[in-house]
Amino acid sequence: MKFKGKVWRFGDLIDTDVIIPARYLNVSDSEELAKSCFSDVRAGFSEAVQPGDIIVAGANFGCGSSREHAPRAIMAAGISVIIAGSFARIFYRNAFNIGLPILELPGVIERLEEGDLLTVDLVSGEITRPKDGLILQANPVPGFMRGIIEAGGLVPHIKRGVE
Repeated sequence: MKFKGKVWRFGDLIDTDVIIPARYLNVSDSEELAKSCFSDVRAGFSEAVQPGDIIVAGANFGCGSSREHAPRAIMAAGISVIIAGSFARIFYRNAFNIGLPILELPGVIERLEEGDLLTVDLVSGEITRPKDGLILQANPVPGFMRGIIEAGGLVPHIKRGVE
């Protein structure tokens, strides 16, 4: 469970209305949601993000309204993993429920820059910036949570166990 991508940097308190504005909540198609991801704060984000890119953010990422649309839009846009100082608990749970990997690392936003290339290992929690060898250590994703990610989310994980 390793990822490699370019950093998109966001600050503290990125709420779900910033991730996917409420006017798009009547949309259920993930690809359509992706087109509006961060549209009010980062014009052109959905066109510029590349599959595998990584969001790095400050504290309380995903705060605000409880909506699965937010992590779904991020994942559909091509983001492979989010690393933040902390996550709102409901966003944390929603991200894993849909199979979007996230890592918590307090102070990560001060250590990384927009455009940095990173490799992220969910098993070890190691975040590496190859250009200078910087290694940051987040708490690894527990095995049972990795199982949910590997299955593509909670529902496929449960179905896999039933079959």
